[in-house]
Amino acid sequence: MLSRVAERLFWSARYLERVENTARLVSVYDELLFDLPRDINISWYNLIEINSGVELFEQRYRVKDERNVVKFLLADDTNPSSMLSSLNMVRENIRTTRDVVPGEMWELINELDLFAKQNIKQGINRSERHAYLNTIIEGCQKLIGLLAGTMPRDAGWRFLTMGRYLERVDMNTRILDAAISLMLQSQEEESVRLGQVIWSKVLKSQSAYLSYRRTVRAAVNGAHAVTFLINDPYFPRSQRYCLSQIKEAAEALPRAGVIAKQVEKLLEDTPVIEHSEDLNKAFSDYLNDVQLSLMELNHQITENWFYFQQGDA
Repeated sequence: MLSRVAERLFWSARYLERVENTARLVSVYDELLFDLPRDINISWYNLIEINSGVELFEQRYRVKDERNVVKFLLADDTNPSSMLSSLNMVRENIRTTRDVVPGEMWELINELDLFAKQNIKQGINRSERHAYLNTIIEGCQKLIGLLAGTMPRDAGWRFLTMGRYLERVDMNTRILDAAISLMLQSQEEESVRLGQVIWSKVLKSQSAYLSYRRTVRAAVNGAHAVTFLINDPYFPRSQRYCLSQIKEAAEALPRAGVIAKQVEKLLEDTPVIEHSEDLNKAFSDYLNDVQLSLMELNHQITENWFYFQQGDA
């Protein structure tokens, strides 16, 4: 497979996952603010910090309110990670790899892109946001399902897999970091009632709530929720599962040694969370370190397969 085709498949999967995750994040945050007691004040601006968009946001907007944050995350074409920008990149990458992906992909991505752009005001306005974002999520899942059901398990599939799970585990760490940050900012007397709402919403943001209840068989709390989303080997959005999928896909390709070792180290370094008190600044620092390691892993994948020179073998 040509390196440029491999790279476009990898980024198709990353951007498609980013579209879905952004829609999930905004939708669940909307629900979180609605369900919290009125005397607990949480800002929409936390979502900008989760996505490392502070500098760009503050260049574009003076007011850190709900409308500007949602517009920046969903619709702003100067934000390369906005939902519409990411969707545009999925479409462009699919267009240039149409000979190696299922034929229906091009039709479906065009339908989703057209719907997203024509109805973006529904996403920005609170009253129609939930239905709009659900349609986006369903459209992404339809595309992922098409790939899973019809794509040969060849090199192209391996690059799609690495891109999807690298993006997924990155967003997982950001969501957990944001939740822990909210808990650390809360007053001690607020933490119990705040914790149950926040951790339930975190699980729901990953479609993990029912799987958690079946697996853990206990009331939702921070320690159990984080342990599930970090360590569960079977849930497809947990950190362990995502990293294992990246490792498995990489090992099916040539020259995978460095990437496999990097992923193995991330798996080995996973901390044990026994009590909610363990979700402290040190754990937040661990999540930040994971994000840096994922950036390095992305760089290694790029150097190893997309910019590979024969003389480097």
